[in-house]
Amino acid sequence: MKKSIYSKHNDIFLQELKKARADAGLSQIDLAKKLKSTQSIVSKGERGERRIDVIELRHWLIALGTTLPEFAEHLESALGTRSRRG
Repeated sequence: MKKSIYSKHNDIFLQELKKARADAGLSQIDLAKKLKSTQSIVSKGERGERRIDVIELRHWLIALGTTLPEFAEHLESALGTRSRRG
């Protein structure tokens, strides 16, 4: 199995992350300020040059005005999968 950072699913994850920022009307600099971080960290995260763990992702999403469940729903849709509830 190849590393997930080189997978199509990871590409879609990164696209959805960038889309969430764009939908929030924020630049990388704006997001970095909200995160008390740097634009470089945001850029590297969005390009997949650095991994974003689930706790960091949650902080990013809160700064973007959304939630982890909302983001996961969009991601699942973009991946073409369906939730297996009920």
